[in-house]
Amino acid sequence: MKLRQLHYVQEIAKRGLSVTAAAEALFTSQPGVSKQVRLLEEELGVEIFVRNGKHIAEITPAGQRILEYTRRLLLEADNIRNIADEFRTADRGDLSVATTHTQARYALPEVIGGFRRAWPSVALHLHQGSPIQIAKQAVEGSADFAIATEALEHFDDLVMLPCYHWNRSVLVLPDHPLAIGYRDRPEALSLEAIAEHPVVTYTFGFTGRSKLDQAFAAHSLKPDVVLTAVDADVIKTYVRLGLGIGIVASMSHDASIDADLVALPVHHLFEPSTTCIGFRHGMFLRAYMYDFIHRFAPHLSRELVDAVAEIPDAESRRRVVLDRIPQLQLR
Repeated sequence: MKLRQLHYVQEIAKRGLSVTAAAEALFTSQPGVSKQVRLLEEELGVEIFVRNGKHIAEITPAGQRILEYTRRLLLEADNIRNIADEFRTADRGDLSVATTHTQARYALPEVIGGFRRAWPSVALHLHQGSPIQIAKQAVEGSADFAIATEALEHFDDLVMLPCYHWNRSVLVLPDHPLAIGYRDRPEALSLEAIAEHPVVTYTFGFTGRSKLDQAFAAHSLKPDVVLTAVDADVIKTYVRLGLGIGIVASMSHDASIDADLVALPVHHLFEPSTTCIGFRHGMFLRAYMYDFIHRFAPHLSRELVDAVAEIPDAESRRRVVLDRIPQLQLR
């Protein structure tokens, strides 16, 4: 049994059972991957995959169990390499962060700028995607960290640490009735008043959209959402065109850049959302990884991260996080 063979098996499972896609991802040949998987199956005496002609149709029950242990074994192999790198070249390495547009555009630039100055020999890779894609990248090891507001809590293989709370603003043009009404009677801004206007906001599953929908549903309201996007800059563009009012993360409004838009605070109307950082349970963290976490969320010390990461089951980790994480900052 060779680590390379296990890599091939895992990559096939990750790539929708496509040997061709796995070979491309691993920069090798499709026949070579197929041959090594067959050799592994012959050595083990069981089939990992069910084949339909030349194509893989599904994973066998034995293959499912083998894949569970394969993920653990390959994680430990990565940990061994990281430990060696930490002692050999502590200030060099790679850091891969998977995150959403909102985090990459508004929450991370200052953090990444400071991190790059402190660790100039660490190559930083930033990947953007949906929260589900981000979480999967972290679970599968193609990203070291996942940073998102949605979806991370559904992956028990992730150590999930809350970083900060944030809430929303309503963006309107200066002559919009909501802007005029807010100047005269700020207390009159309500969910009912917002629901009277077409809404441009985030796509479901992105940037705390679920909390927004829950707030309206709790008051038996159904806003007229005329356009959704994953990018706050796109939302602002269509607000400027008069398509509707925008509901965005407050951090995405820049008073200087967005001087033509009025940001109405609505934190009293919506529950705050929480952005978290997650990484694979059992992953060895290098010094620069702890530093990145601390820069993004200063309350997350190395000691606290280790204390949570050492807990074996996800539910116990959640309880400890609730007990030990202090009141989070609102951004």
